[in-house]
Amino acid sequence: MKIGRNKPCPCGSGVKFKRCHGQLTGRSTPDVAAIQQSMQVHDARERVRTAQQGHSKPIISANWNGQQFVAVGNALHYSPKWKTFPDFLSDYVKIKVGADWGNAEIAKPIEDRHVLMQWYDALCRLQKKVITKPGEPSQFPVTGVVACYYSVAYGLYLLEHNVELQGRLLARLKNPGNFQGAYYELLVASAFVLAGFTLTLEDEADPAQKHCEFSAVSPATGKKYWIEAKMRGVAGELGRTEADGTTSNNPLSSFTRQLNAALLKPAADARMIFLDLNADMAADANEDNRPAFVEAAGRRLELYEQKILKPGEAAYVFVTNANFHKNLEAPAQLVAFPYGLGISDFNRPGFYRLSERYKQDRLHADALRVAEGFAKLLTLPATFDGSMPSVGLHGARSPVVIGETYNFEGAGANGEDVIGTVADAVVMEAEKAITVAVNGTDGRSLLLKEPMTDEQLADYRGHPDAYFGKIVRPSKGVKTPYELFEFFMYAYRDLPRDKLLEHLSGRVEGAETMERDDLLAIYCEGMVSASSVFKVKDGVISSEAS
Repeated sequence: MKIGRNKPCPCGSGVKFKRCHGQLTGRSTPDVAAIQQSMQVHDARERVRTAQQGHSKPIISANWNGQQFVAVGNALHYSPKWKTFPDFLSDYVKIKVGADWGNAEIAKPIEDRHVLMQWYDALCRLQKKVITKPGEPSQFPVTGVVACYYSVAYGLYLLEHNVELQGRLLARLKNPGNFQGAYYELLVASAFVLAGFTLTLEDEADPAQKHCEFSAVSPATGKKYWIEAKMRGVAGELGRTEADGTTSNNPLSSFTRQLNAALLKPAADARMIFLDLNADMAADANEDNRPAFVEAAGRRLELYEQKILKPGEAAYVFVTNANFHKNLEAPAQLVAFPYGLGISDFNRPGFYRLSERYKQDRLHADALRVAEGFAKLLTLPATFDGSMPSVGLHGARSPVVIGETYNFEGAGANGEDVIGTVADAVVMEAEKAITVAVNGTDGRSLLLKEPMTDEQLADYRGHPDAYFGKIVRPSKGVKTPYELFEFFMYAYRDLPRDKLLEHLSGRVEGAETMERDDLLAIYCEGMVSASSVFKVKDGVISSEAS
């Protein structure tokens, strides 16, 4: 295959071939397939990294002479003890709060210590239970104390590495009376960093005017948002007393007051407001078993919109419940419920055409991206380089890469080695095994099978779309018409515009002037209506707020 020197380089860089791979190869013809394979593997590895680290700046680290180095902002930290990224975070938070302050707190009776140091004590006790081989990486579930302590450590790291770490925030965190507000602001800021937003922190020490906590610019749309974060104060929790915390069991006891206060803050651009209910939640709460406060908060926002909201006011409101601190030993739980206050076409229950729902999701993609970032607060990177823990920490062999050629030892019928290219690979979770389809260089086709360790299976479950070095859509059951619609959107993502017009000819008025993405949505909507999986008429579905 010959590439014109002024054509775009097939590696996908967007640069002319002569200024990209063309200048490296001189007059020779590049191996386009090899370039595309390399890009495929790079994209898959980046997908694995972002699944662990979010869309924030990558962790900058290196291991040299037995020392693990980590760069954070303008500082360089190092230690021979750090095997995992949480190892580093454990020391990093101690550096940030200061050894003198930490030791002074430890000298106090446990009930008199700062909340953060109470969490530290609980974490140490948990580690003694689960770490059976000191010096070797151990896995343990994200319980309340793990979420509490490491959300502070990781949040401080994310701010210093991606934005800046203000001394005033550290001072507020160390002050028992200010801890809760600073802690929740840190959680919210972390969610935006993980979602890839660019943050600008406000100088709230300026007494001349009120400020939102920070502003954030979307990486996808370039839109700017002003962020306000408030958490319901409960007496006896997170440093609050009866003087500044409620004794009410009603999760909405301060909801309207805090929403009013958030809307009073000046904002030159669109708003995003976070209100945490700090409420108890059943251990089995999930998407299908929603806590009662989700529906109650939705009704309260509807009433606020009807009776209190001023004309022209609008905000994306995220009702959250980050109640890790309520039970330090139980699995950590997190709820984030977005609502468009004064935004009638965002996350409202009702009946929608599938293509209309898709268009709404694109219009409000920034808010959905933030919600995804908030969900990542319970995901902590294990490795420094973004590699899978089974490989980077437990020494397992890297998964085979689709499209790569290997020497499969003893794979032949008579025990001989077989050199072949991986055509496909599938994980059979029930059997804890991988089946690999191989095209041998000698023309043979083979199906090979190998067992998986628990660590490898955990990695696959965490990265099913990129586990074998190629980004794919993982196979999963379709539970709703919209999920089937998304499946069709993915399956027909490369269908040319002229083919879409051909399919929709005479059926959709004004199709010739529509954008390709809108044409594809209407086409896939019709596919769902025509399928026998769900009873959908004219692409209309009933949708609940999520």
